[in-house]
Amino acid sequence: MNGLIRLEILRVLRNRKFQFFSVLYPSLLFLLIAGTADSTGPLDGTDGLTLPAYLMVSMASFGALTAVLMGNSERIAKERENGWVRQLRLTPLPGRGYVLAKTAAAAVGALPAIVLVFVVAAVVKDVRLDAWQWLALTAAIWAGSLVFAALGVAIGYAATGDAVRPITMIVYFGLSLLGGLWMPSTTFPGWLQDVAAWLPTHAYAALGRAIEQHHAPGVQDVTVLLAFFVLFTGGAAWLYRKDTLKA
Repeated sequence: MNGLIRLEILRVLRNRKFQFFSVLYPSLLFLLIAGTADSTGPLDGTDGLTLPAYLMVSMASFGALTAVLMGNSERIAKERENGWVRQLRLTPLPGRGYVLAKTAAAAVGALPAIVLVFVVAAVVKDVRLDAWQWLALTAAIWAGSLVFAALGVAIGYAATGDAVRPITMIVYFGLSLLGGLWMPSTTFPGWLQDVAAWLPTHAYAALGRAIEQHHAPGVQDVTVLLAFFVLFTGGAAWLYRKDTLKA
């Protein structure tokens, strides 16, 4: 199992196209949106956060989401289609080992995206936090990405190789937009704000913003993330068993 984990991590790190999309894209998007923004004035409805500080958490969360969701779903669907997963089932590797390898590789791919957004925000837009906040933000966003890694596994087992990309893109952009990762959800109509408050991406970014504001994470946000983690992991496990029976 350790060998497969190392292999999966190396595959992620050697995929230059994926690294560009998942690592550089969120930082470039941060610069595009926050490039000319005021770095000192508070943003309305954010409890005193500046736009760069607000977007820093959004784009770091977006980068982690990109790495764990886009990577996992497509790789798993294609490996099921080309017979690699079936070959692995002929080895002593337990089923949980395959899922663990995919999750570990996704987590490794997510960390550089998070850190790079933080570095760009600090250097270019002069975002300043205490040392404990930087560490807590990194840990919270990295750990929270496991929710979406589980979703990526579930989509990978639910979709065929041809359908996995459009399905993943719809989920990916839908969760990012409606969850307030691209723009503050306070700009949404009232009814849409109510919907966004119960999405995992909204709760995910809210963890980071609570740390920026020296607050404890909201109970609702933690509950939403845990509920979706249970839902996604349960769905992934059920789909894996179903796929095993087909094979």
